[in-house]
Amino acid sequence: MNDFADMEIFARVVTAGSMSAAGREMGLSPAVVSKRLRRLEDRLGTRLLQRTTRQIALTEAGQGYFERVTAILAQVEEADAFVTRRSGLARGRLKVAAPTSFGRKHIAPHLLAFLDANPDLSLDLELSDDFVDIVGEGYDLAVRIAELSDSSLVARRLARNHRVLCAAPAYLERHGEPESIAELARHTCLAAANQDPWRLDGPQGPVIVRAQGRLQTNSSEVVLQAVRAGVGVALRSTWDVGEDLRSGRLKVVLPAYRASRHVAIYAVYPSRQFLPAKVRVFIDYLAGLYGPEPYWDAGLAGLLPQEGAPAAE
Repeated sequence: MNDFADMEIFARVVTAGSMSAAGREMGLSPAVVSKRLRRLEDRLGTRLLQRTTRQIALTEAGQGYFERVTAILAQVEEADAFVTRRSGLARGRLKVAAPTSFGRKHIAPHLLAFLDANPDLSLDLELSDDFVDIVGEGYDLAVRIAELSDSSLVARRLARNHRVLCAAPAYLERHGEPESIAELARHTCLAAANQDPWRLDGPQGPVIVRAQGRLQTNSSEVVLQAVRAGVGVALRSTWDVGEDLRSGRLKVVLPAYRASRHVAIYAVYPSRQFLPAKVRVFIDYLAGLYGPEPYWDAGLAGLLPQEGAPAAE
């Protein structure tokens, strides 16, 4: 059992990025974590980690060992999940990754009810706009807003994701409202670095727009603040700007054009024979929370196309 516990500590150090972070997650002191790692390396007769005062790095042997250890730990978790599924209880630590803005607006406010309903479950929610390596970094699942390509991961759609072109009334008063896609070339278009170009569906089919303007940023939240302030035109999801559209703070422009209808909000998780109860209950909770008609789209029916329908002409 001690050998197995040492393997788990090693895997946790790698995914957490440091011995102190792993110790906090497991309730162990850094000294104990370091001692257990040394014992594991002594038993194996090789160094698994290169340690400095600032960081750790896997050796070649450590990388191969980590890949095999995570597979073993996953199988153990599957065995536990089989029993847990039969009892219907969710236990343990659930590690979730989600996009920054979406996580703040539509996951964090609802966590109290979820945790109250699952008292034996702890949640580690990490917000990032990067596509994390779910398996390699030890996540149980990730929430992604994307057009998913084929992969080894399992995906469940949680909600549709409408994205519309919008601008502040003050901007449109100063610069006029664009009447065609071509006219966007003379407007300030706002997009974070990873959101350019815009791929839109319109009356004549797909169209690509280079979102170029005087403001460059890697932050989607900066783009949101800029479009609200009247800096330019942006392509935003209704989960992000629904209240702005309802209040009139933002206005939809070029309503015949929408971002790709294939982009949606998904829960993705490793393909396993048994889905752990802790993963299942969290996905079910989010799916029930958002529902077939997401609450953030309430009152926007006149601005949004029907699910699966082409954009209005």
